[in-house]
Order: sequence, then C-alpha cells, then structure tokens
Amino acid sequence: MKLNSHFVMSKTDRNGVLIFIVILLLICGGLYFQNQKLPADDFFEIDQSSQKRMNFLVDSLKKEQNKPYVQRIYPFNPNFITDEKSYRLEMTPDEYERLQAYRDTDQWINSTERFQKVTEVSDAWIKKYASYFKFPDWVVKQREEKQSRNTKVVSLSQQAKKDLNTVQQTDLVQISGVGETLSRRILRYRSKIGGFRGDIQLKDIYGLPAEVEAKLLAQMTVKSGETDARLNINTASVIELTEVPYFDYELAREINTFIKLRGGIESFEELSKIEAFKAYQIPQLKLYLKL
Repeated sequence: MKLNSHFVMSKTDRNGVLIFIVILLLICGGLYFQNQKLPADDFFEIDQSSQKRMNFLVDSLKKEQNKPYVQRIYPFNPNFITDEKSYRLEMTPDEYERLQAYRDTDQWINSTERFQKVTEVSDAWIKKYASYFKFPDWVVKQREEKQSRNTKVVSLSQQAKKDLNTVQQTDLVQISGVGETLSRRILRYRSKIGGFRGDIQLKDIYGLPAEVEAKLLAQMTVKSGETDARLNINTASVIELTEVPYFDYELAREINTFIKLRGGIESFEELSKIEAFKAYQIPQLKLYLKL
C-alpha cells in the first residue's frame, strides 16, 4: 500500500515557489540599491553649494549690522509730541515741559513760530525738525489765506481804542478773524474772571491765534476793570489765593504751604518748583498778586 506524502509538491507548486523566490530577490535587490550611499564627490558638491549659501547669508547679516543707524521721522503734529517722542527728537526736558504746560491749558500750536516761542527750542532744532511738522488741513488753509491777504495791522491810539471790558459781541466780530464763536468765548471768559485786568489775559482765550490777538489789541485794550489792590502772596491766606482766577483750592493750598516752609519767596519764578504751578501765567498773576 503506497502512502501520499504531504511534502511532495507537484510541478505547478514548484514553479509557483520559484517565481515567488525570484520576485522576493528582485524586491530585496531594489531596496538595497536604493539605500546605497551617494558617492563622496556628490556629497562634496552638495556641501560646497550649502556652504556658499550659508556664507552669503552670514555676509549679508554682517553688512546690515555694520550699516549706521538712520532714524526715520515721519510727519507729525507737534501738538501731540509724547515724552518718548520728545527724547527721540532731541528735546530737552524743560522744552518738553513747556509744551505740556501750554497744552494743559487747551491751547493749540498752529505754526512753527508759535512752537518755538512756547518751547524755546533752538534755531538749529527748528531747522532740523520743523520740516516734519504736519498741521491739520484747516490750519494750513487758514495760514495761506492770511498770507494771501497780507493785511497790515493798523493800531489806533490809546484814546481811540475801545475798552475790552465794555465791548459787545457786535464790536468783536468786526475784527478780522474774530467770528461768533471766538467773540462768545472772549465774553464768557471776561465774565468768568470778573473783567480783564490787563491785555495779556487775552492769551488765556482758547483758540485765539496770535495774529488775531494782535489785530484785536490794535483796536481795543483794557481801560477799566477791577481796581482792588493786589494781594501780597507772602501773606495771603489760602482762601484769599483762591480768589485769583488762576488758582483752585488745591493749588492755593500748595502755594501757601510752599511759601510758609520757605519763609516767603522773593520771586514768582520760585513757585515753578510746584508741579501744578504754570510758570507761563506769571505775567497774568502779577495783575492780582505782589511780593
């Protein structure tokens, strides 16, 4: 009796196994050649190319670092100079503080000349930075209109001038540049301080340009007003100081304390050491106070 073995393969089976082994060898050979390393010469070429690019980038960075720093300045409105910007514009702390003190009164700078007068910056500074000033379009237009008119201000004699403490709105609007808004503002301020004591108080009027002020004072001046004697600031009480239009209670108290601690002051400029004190108002204060 002949038994069939499980390990005996037919011719077809043997051919299948052979084909499978051939395919397997081809796959293994393909993977082997695919993973072969590149020749040393190829790597050298790649390394050279990468090195050149790297050297180019390094040289570019070095050139950028060696370039001198050039500050870029863009047009700006000088009314809004910040503490940081004032430093970059090479303004001194005193010049910046003068600008801030002026702006704290809600007054606007509308010309290069006004900026220099307020801040007291040097002519060299103006020459270097004023070209970057950018005022609002309406300011530029107003300035051009004034220049085109080029009218000469004719000043009347003291006797012929009208009294600033008695003029009405109809009188004020006759001055070129003083419209209804400015005229009402002047009259309200006059009422607020109990009448003008001096022409210089027109500088307290918000939005009154220097050119219009000059025209107004050519036709008008303070002739009448408060005649009370000026207070001695060294002996005045806090309550008495609050009666001065430029002092509120807190500032009056600070001034009174400051004077007592120093045993009196010899000049109004000494009060500049008080943070809230506005030194540019000293000419107006002298209308109400004395030493």
